[in-house]
Amino acid sequence: MVSPDEQAGDNPVPFNLMGDIPAELTDELTQTLCNSASLRIERIVSKGHASESEFWYEQDEHEWVVLLSGGAVLQWSDGSFQSLAPGDYVLIPAGTRHRLEGTLADELSIWLAVFFTDC
Repeated sequence: MVSPDEQAGDNPVPFNLMGDIPAELTDELTQTLCNSASLRIERIVSKGHASESEFWYEQDEHEWVVLLSGGAVLQWSDGSFQSLAPGDYVLIPAGTRHRLEGTLADELSIWLAVFFTDC
């Protein structure tokens, strides 16, 4: 995948969020598509991945994430769970403890995550 920083000339290079994925994913694949002082956009690809059992995300920035394909379950610090199907999105405010309970083992779960400090 060519990043926006690697584009040549004045013609934008088209990207496909569903393509250019390795056949084997030992670890979750995270690719930064855009990065600035107040905004970061990532493509994340999961296949049977989950957070470590005692690991919690608690980020300094807000995260808006949409699941483009596959399936996933998020866990919140209050013990509740949220299932996500393609097209589902969630806004996770900065400082909110959460973890990835799991993704489908037999299908790619492709996410688009937008991290930001101001809205």
